[in-house]
Amino acid sequence: MSNASRLLVVDDDQDLRDTLAEQLGLHDEFQITTAETATQAIEAVKGDRIDLAIMDVGLPDMDGREAVKVMRQNGFRSPIIMLTAQGSDSDTVMGLEAGANDYVVKPFKLAVLLARIRAQLRQYEASEDAVFQIGPYIFRPGSKLLTTEKGSKLKLTEKETAILRYLYRAGRAVVGRDTLLTEVWGYNSNVTTHTLETHIYRLRQKIESDPSNASILVTEPGGYKLIP
Repeated sequence: MSNASRLLVVDDDQDLRDTLAEQLGLHDEFQITTAETATQAIEAVKGDRIDLAIMDVGLPDMDGREAVKVMRQNGFRSPIIMLTAQGSDSDTVMGLEAGANDYVVKPFKLAVLLARIRAQLRQYEASEDAVFQIGPYIFRPGSKLLTTEKGSKLKLTEKETAILRYLYRAGRAVVGRDTLLTEVWGYNSNVTTHTLETHIYRLRQKIESDPSNASILVTEPGGYKLIP
């Protein structure tokens, strides 16, 4: 199963909500959850991990901007994109000040919304707030930290963090050594696969209960994959 980004689509217009859920769900990089009221949205982000919320302004039980404010006060840190039929500057400012990250005016092209979603997710993944689950660890790439369920912290190097982040985003797909070298060290680097293997070895010493028999960061023909 891929480590798809979990999106919450919140709109009281069932046709639009269903269409967005269907169209976004065609992309393997996303898992979609829906809600039709602000109250449902506020509860949804308290439960399962939500990587990005798409919020309509005109919800039946509460203004979407007020709902965003409550979500932020409750500790929700993932990106929020607001949908609105009003495209005025003041409307946009109100949404951003409430805690939204971006604004999309209806009617909109799906390609535009997709680009905004991906841009926000990229920014979030690089931020201090990003949080991922890897095996028994909470992975905070922005802080270069793995935290155990008991609260113990494992400090990672910049390269170890980049390796884990890239493998996480690949889901359970095998990532080739050359791909990892390019993504982590850059196109113009003269680093060899031996350097990569050394970093993988050190990572396993940190995260595996039995490094000689890896169950989280595993070697496959042609490369590596992460089993979160």
